[in-house]
Amino acid sequence: MRPSLAVEESLRALGTDIRSARLKRRLPQAIVAERSGISLNTLSKIEKGDPGVSIGNIASVLQSIGLLSRLTQLASAGEDEAGLLLEERNLPQRIRLKKKPAAL
Repeated sequence: MRPSLAVEESLRALGTDIRSARLKRRLPQAIVAERSGISLNTLSKIEKGDPGVSIGNIASVLQSIGLLSRLTQLASAGEDEAGLLLEERNLPQRIRLKKKPAAL
């Protein structure tokens, strides 16, 4: 199954950003591929935004260029605005105190 256009565009942007980060660090593809434990062909696919590349390979490349910590922030609960809004909407409107048992 082919991914949606939005997914394809996002992957292309991610690939472009990874390539840009690699070039800013003046790291050749061969070095990044070796450090990541992947082939040059796989790194090229990542930089082109190929949707068939595993997320594990992308994570390895991010680690090799020093950006792995950014991956863990992508879906963090504290940054999930929609999730936080839904959670807030589901909060009770009021809280009732439990009644104390009557004294004998």
